[in-house]
Amino acid sequence: MSQTIWTNHGFRPEALDLFKQGLAAGGHRLVHSPKSSASVLAAGASDPSMNDADVAFGQPNVGDAVRLAKLRWVALTTAGYTRYDTSEFRAAMSGRGTLVTSSSQVFADPCAQQMLAAMLALARNLPAQLRNQDGPREWRYLEDRFTATVLTGQSVLLLGFGAIGRRLADLLAPFGGQVTAYRRSPRGDEGVKIVTDAGLSAALAAADHVVNLLPDSPATKLLMNAVRFAAMKRGARFYNVGRGTTVDQDALIAALKSGQVGAAYLDVMEPEPLPPAHPLWGAPNCFITCHLGGGTGDQDVKLVRQFLENLRRFERGEALIDRIM
Repeated sequence: MSQTIWTNHGFRPEALDLFKQGLAAGGHRLVHSPKSSASVLAAGASDPSMNDADVAFGQPNVGDAVRLAKLRWVALTTAGYTRYDTSEFRAAMSGRGTLVTSSSQVFADPCAQQMLAAMLALARNLPAQLRNQDGPREWRYLEDRFTATVLTGQSVLLLGFGAIGRRLADLLAPFGGQVTAYRRSPRGDEGVKIVTDAGLSAALAAADHVVNLLPDSPATKLLMNAVRFAAMKRGARFYNVGRGTTVDQDALIAALKSGQVGAAYLDVMEPEPLPPAHPLWGAPNCFITCHLGGGTGDQDVKLVRQFLENLRRFERGEALIDRIM
């Protein structure tokens, strides 16, 4: 059955060709919004070109998605979906049977590998060595050789255990350490040790590495605060590829200055872009990248491939990949 597919995603050329070919092969009509954005993180503007859509692919305006009763499936191009996670949006979708999917599987492996790379880099003192090459070029033999560590046998606490957490746990398995994950509502199929709120302080105290994967929500806002940084093992390392709003950044800076947190790697901050004068840039042993953890050169192609596979499933009434509502 032919569908009208609306999108406001600004595709890279090779992905757009694949998208058009896939839709044409199924006899579907494409409506490409004039208000497209190349950033999957950008909120969509209201767009009347979406009015006739059966399927919205990208970051549709929340109000448009709520009011358009014809819409049967909202396919988001992000792993996170905070702006859609409201009672009004959920009620509208469930009330008319509209499906909602994310793209978590597209971003899980890049984000997990980004975290593993950061953990290995900090363990082996690579940031200090690379900064030295760009700076004083001192021979930092004693400073960095005899303070280097390995991940083998170390304890890792994952805050959150969705697609990224599962993939990171797989990548960490060869190192033979203890992987523990924090979830407010365990499902029982995680395959790693799970702690809830009651066990979080003890898990923080036992971990050599704390990896924050949490999304932005009222329940996660400032979850990592001064109390929880104080609960961490002194000198343990903190990583964030979840959302900046989940961390009290002033508390993190204080913990870095005191040595309570040995080092931090942040791929997400609040706000973004992080202003050049923000104190996080100059915090001791704080290493920052610009929200690129989920990115790959073929990201758009992967998004299209997952969408086309889900479109095939949608037409057949099969379970969709990354369904969230």
